[in-house]
Amino acid sequence: MAQPSVILATASYDHTIRFWEAKSGRCYRTIQYPDSQVNRLEITPDKRFLAAAGNPHIRLFDVNSNSPQPVISYDSHTSNVMAVGFHCDGNWMYSGSEDGTVRIWDLRTATCQREYESRAAVNTVVLHPNQKELISGDQNGNIRVWDLAANSCSCELVPEVDTAVRSLTVMWDGSMVVAANNRGTCYVWRLLKGTQTITCFEPLHKLQAHDGYILKCLLSPEFCDPNRYLATASSDHTVKIWNVDGFKLERTLVGHQRWVWDCVFSVDGAYLITASSDTTARLWTMSTGEAIRVYQGHHKATVCCALHDGAESAPS
Repeated sequence: MAQPSVILATASYDHTIRFWEAKSGRCYRTIQYPDSQVNRLEITPDKRFLAAAGNPHIRLFDVNSNSPQPVISYDSHTSNVMAVGFHCDGNWMYSGSEDGTVRIWDLRTATCQREYESRAAVNTVVLHPNQKELISGDQNGNIRVWDLAANSCSCELVPEVDTAVRSLTVMWDGSMVVAANNRGTCYVWRLLKGTQTITCFEPLHKLQAHDGYILKCLLSPEFCDPNRYLATASSDHTVKIWNVDGFKLERTLVGHQRWVWDCVFSVDGAYLITASSDTTARLWTMSTGEAIRVYQGHHKATVCCALHDGAESAPS
């Protein structure tokens, strides 16, 4: 199978994962996922594999194969896996689960190398661009920084007591972190490097972005600079695009008929892909805020999407 230059995948409550031709909107591969729903999808930096986070396992599928079987399974979580991602060189994977743990996995052997206790259901985990700290957000409203070198929690924040942190995002250069919660609020911090290489949070802004839940927040990638945006996907059926300079609302993406669960920028930040309970995924152009492609094929809510349209990052 020839490697597509753009890999776009979605997953749905219909227990399938679908791969799409981004430009034409054609679905060219469907993987049945009967064991559970898929909560999160992520593509490895080298574009070879797709990780699907389910309940309670993570499965890795070969992007360039037609095999319906996973290549490998990661099996020590005991509840829904809500977050998954990769170290930049692809050697290890991290995950967060409603079982209250954040875990680090050896990608090749599928062994769990580290486990951190959050003491509440973990909804979101992001890797700091320094590749040395994980930041997690949980159902009780806690944000924790896990220092991988010290193998401990280096920082704890509670922006709003008993308000679940749904989504975290870090600017590509490590200068800013945003946390979005169940009340439609985004908390924004500047990240300062402390003397012990511990990341310190300096409050920068509080943004009331939506009246409903924010299900995903995402900062734009490096090649979008000098423009820097924050996308917020919400239960109010919209995605809002905010200019990080002053957090002015740039545009509202209107078209989905139900909750918008997930979003992902193209590598240059010119496009955004969204996944919604209305069963569709959509491709939006950031310059006009128009939906230029609708991906139709799922029969139930489409709850996550993954896109890799950049160059493969070769393993170091």
